[in-house]
Amino acid sequence: MTDLNTLSRRRLGQTELEVTPIGLGVMQFSGGSGMMGMVFPAIPQEQKNAIVKAALDGGINWFDTAEMYGRGNSEQGLAEALKAAEVKDGEVVIGTKWFPIFRTASNIPKTIQDRIHYLNGYTIDLYMVHQPWSFSSPEAEMNAMADLVEAGKIRTIGVSNFSAQQMERAQTALNQRGLSLAVNQVQYSLLHREIESNGVMEAAKDMGITIVAWSPLARGILTGMYRKNPDLINSKRVGWRMMMRRHIERSGPVIDALQDMAEKYDLTPGQVALNWLVNFNGEIVVAIPGASKVYQAEQNAGAMKISLSEEEMARLDELSRDFL
Repeated sequence: MTDLNTLSRRRLGQTELEVTPIGLGVMQFSGGSGMMGMVFPAIPQEQKNAIVKAALDGGINWFDTAEMYGRGNSEQGLAEALKAAEVKDGEVVIGTKWFPIFRTASNIPKTIQDRIHYLNGYTIDLYMVHQPWSFSSPEAEMNAMADLVEAGKIRTIGVSNFSAQQMERAQTALNQRGLSLAVNQVQYSLLHREIESNGVMEAAKDMGITIVAWSPLARGILTGMYRKNPDLINSKRVGWRMMMRRHIERSGPVIDALQDMAEKYDLTPGQVALNWLVNFNGEIVVAIPGASKVYQAEQNAGAMKISLSEEEMARLDELSRDFL
């Protein structure tokens, strides 16, 4: 294991935005409102402030939120936490997302002022289409996004949960406007490696697009907490509970290896899993683990301070290949 510069940065796609390998996803800031607010309990603003401060203190320089996360609650909570930490606009990178379901691309310019309002003075550095499920084509969406760049309302453009073909269509449309696609934000972890077999990772590498990994700890399974205390899974909603039980049963060898490496280097299993994720494919992958508690933000940031050996990364690769 070798030390890493905790302030190292990675460029998002071909843009000028540079971020740390680990960011902070603030879906947990939904505040008990909206679609995702039904999943996550409300967190007091003081706790949000402390979580964001812990991430900043750990070297994290970017944050991911979305319209869908509480209809503005997450964005607003993030902005208030950054102000509490005396962070000025431009000192961090902020990404948020447009909710496309039951909408067309014409809604993108209509709702951008809401995003700007809730972020309360912080620039939208990265604006993403949250799902490929609007009533419009990727080309129409990218042209609407490009108009926002030209109007100075956002800096760069990304997508989320797009297939390889949809990424290519988005990239082609943006190239015609003199722009490029910065990221595709997708589910990716040691227990969700489908993008390595369905063409998304290959397309991202070919086009120079960054992969942003959401749920990089597989909803906490990779921390080992459910292996240690199986009763914890009973607190989850029925759908997630059934899915997580299947993953826990299949992931035993991976969890054991993470635990062995964590004990060897005085880390947590989650830190080992995050480190593998952002280094196994070079610098094309960055991750946005969430946090509902301060220690989780601290641990997430701490994953950047070390680098697993090639042998250790290969071992985790081999043990998790059932999840390709």
